[in-house]
Amino acid sequence: MSIPHANPGEIIDVSALGEKLSESLTHTLLKTSDLEVIRLILPAGKRIAEHKAPGEITVQCLEGEVTFTTLGKTQTLTAGRMLYLSAAEPHALEATQDSSVLVTLLLQKREG
Repeated sequence: MSIPHANPGEIIDVSALGEKLSESLTHTLLKTSDLEVIRLILPAGKRIAEHKAPGEITVQCLEGEVTFTTLGKTQTLTAGRMLYLSAAEPHALEATQDSSVLVTLLLQKREG
């Protein structure tokens, strides 16, 4: 069963999941030819090995705590903190607590 993506003009709830965090799953909130927005659910201890996104990205911590390694340093993201990366920048992350992060990816470089 697939979760439907949001339609233009539709309000998307990205508030903290609280007690429901541990039973929640990662899902794509919206996807177009240019943009993808994902709510990534990371249980404590979950690691995502170094990888690259094809376009520019932002990663905003909605709740919990994750360590984010990129550009030769490791930083901590907690609720309300956001990180921006250029296209194809290698990065890795690890949840130090049960966490929910909002990932926004630019999929295509606009001409002009």
